[in-house]
Amino acid sequence: MELLDKLQWRYATKKMDPSRAVPREKVDRIIEAARLAPTSSGLQPYEILLVTNPEIRKEITAVAWNQQQVVDGSHVLVFAAWDDYTADRINQMFDYTNEVRGFKNEGWEAYRQQLLASYPQRGADINFSHTARQAFIGLGASIIAAAFEEVDCVPMEGFDPAAVDTILKLRERGLRSVAMLPLGYRQEEGDWLVKLPKVRRPVEQFVTEVA
Repeated sequence: MELLDKLQWRYATKKMDPSRAVPREKVDRIIEAARLAPTSSGLQPYEILLVTNPEIRKEITAVAWNQQQVVDGSHVLVFAAWDDYTADRINQMFDYTNEVRGFKNEGWEAYRQQLLASYPQRGADINFSHTARQAFIGLGASIIAAAFEEVDCVPMEGFDPAAVDTILKLRERGLRSVAMLPLGYRQEEGDWLVKLPKVRRPVEQFVTEVA
């Protein structure tokens, strides 16, 4: 119930208080929630850039429809997905898994070969579409974690990804931006949404039980 109460409290904050910074320990836990989120085949095919530099955030705002939460919040998480699945990336994650677990599993190694024989051959467009969906799972986890921490946030797709990629030099790292999550604290004055009821479809219109 506590988590649901926090989710009821959260909303897509339209105005953040530039005088209040989110404590770093809260930011770290919000990021950790994304790191612990599930991804297809456990590949974690995305990274998070934590942007605090005011000048860089100002540059990002200019290519994000001038959404002021980017500069008024104290931190911005940029979710950047792999631009493609490569053999090196797949092998790196499988090798790391073996290292952490301390042994090799025959079934796991067979699964590695299955992915190596299929993912790189699908093409970058299909693969990026898949990695981006994995990044959105992490985005959702961070949104929920922010609510639990009573930190305001607003998930954003409203920006020019190519421009953000250039600002953060993502393409050089084989990454492409897919979403942003400014973190901060609401400033009720000037936020038209803060007092309005949360609107979600009723359960009977949202859930179909197949018994």
